[in-house]
Amino acid sequence: MQTWKLYKTPLLLTVVSLLLYWIFAYDLVRTSYTKLIVLYTLLWIVFFALMKYSKTNLKFLTAISFVFRAVFILAIPNLSQDFYRFIWDGRMLLEGFNPYLFTPESFINSETYPINQAVALYQGMGSLNGSHFTNYPPINQFCFAIAALCSPNSILGAAITLRLMIIAADFGILVFGKRLLKQLNLPEKRIYWYLLNPFVIIELTGNLHFEGVMIFFLIWSLYLLHQGKWKLAALVFAVSISVKLIPLLFLPLFFTYFKDNSASNTVEKSTTQKTNDYIKSNSRIDYKRLIIFYSIIGVTTLLLFAPFFSLDFVNNYTETVALWFNNFEFNASVYYIARYFGYFFRGYNEIAIIGKILPILVFLFIMGLAILKKNHSTKVLIHHMLFAFAVYLFLSTTVHPWYLATLLILSVFTAFKFPLVWSFVIILSYLSYLNINKAEASENLWIIALEYSIVFGVLIWELLKTKKPVLKTGSYIT
Repeated sequence: MQTWKLYKTPLLLTVVSLLLYWIFAYDLVRTSYTKLIVLYTLLWIVFFALMKYSKTNLKFLTAISFVFRAVFILAIPNLSQDFYRFIWDGRMLLEGFNPYLFTPESFINSETYPINQAVALYQGMGSLNGSHFTNYPPINQFCFAIAALCSPNSILGAAITLRLMIIAADFGILVFGKRLLKQLNLPEKRIYWYLLNPFVIIELTGNLHFEGVMIFFLIWSLYLLHQGKWKLAALVFAVSISVKLIPLLFLPLFFTYFKDNSASNTVEKSTTQKTNDYIKSNSRIDYKRLIIFYSIIGVTTLLLFAPFFSLDFVNNYTETVALWFNNFEFNASVYYIARYFGYFFRGYNEIAIIGKILPILVFLFIMGLAILKKNHSTKVLIHHMLFAFAVYLFLSTTVHPWYLATLLILSVFTAFKFPLVWSFVIILSYLSYLNINKAEASENLWIIALEYSIVFGVLIWELLKTKKPVLKTGSYIT
């Protein structure tokens, strides 16, 4: 009876969450926008309540994090079609095809079916996805091949295999995330703002996006780097790149990380001086270690891509990646403002021009962080990684919801909460499907304006409330 009184509220909240996740997984279509928003909002309310009432019981939070994920095991993703392409690529690989050299559309149009359930997979992924070459890096393709090997004839079976890999990656994030938080003198509980977050459970476990696998290797790499095991960290970082290319953005930020002075080296040994991470070092850069670090990353990444290499692969891959900057538009912020002025002055969409300028601005910003700021410690490095990726998203022409997972995990190690807020309001981006059946489907820019007004509002407030947010250790979420 005493145990029931102690755990009554968390257990009741858990039951409510299980019911809401079951409805989300098995009784929702993405065009049912009212139901989508209501379910998501209720899940967030319960999420915050669980974090409040179980803040000292980390074992309980761990258990329910994975129980909630288990609800989705038998579900077909209902907010994304990408997993059909994952299964297609994996089965192509098992059949001996280089998935980077062929589009699904080319086989369907010629009525040639190289894999099992080819027509069903093509119809599931849609003509837009099926008309382009794949852009998923080699470790991602390896995961797809495992799913194809385990389930060569069942779409649901392949989806289950993919889901189990993503859940396993989340367990790795839990392990290394908690270890890194502990060594950075931050509360271990903070990892659950990521792990128990409905956004993460729905977008990664539910919709089968592999950002979680990339994040696992990224966090593992940062933990190893913090431990001083920088060669192994470089190897794991390269694997992270080979799941998703996003970590490439962070490479310049390591430029000032390696120092000759061991007192400001990668391992911050003091446990009594919590602000030692932020003390600027005047020691010179250890170029030898820096070059070796970059070389390990570069060589490992190239070796992982090598089995697929050909001139056609290079052309197809770069062409497909370029589409995200020069052709595709979804849930953007700064780009839509720039596009408006392009319409105003020129009378037509200038994505071909704007899409080339914005990546240059991102590059200049990241290089500024790398050269002008001192990333001399793990905390400062992660802080700058957070803002490098935030600026990348703010200047992107396409921001799908699952992209925020990387921003969210980085925020766990910093004082900033705007990624947490964004992971809630990002659900508004799905309201673009309101117009999916209209002759000229288009996003509702008022809804997008609401989303980004909230995000930028919180970010500006956080920047203004303290001039030195990195040094203000008391402002961390606990």
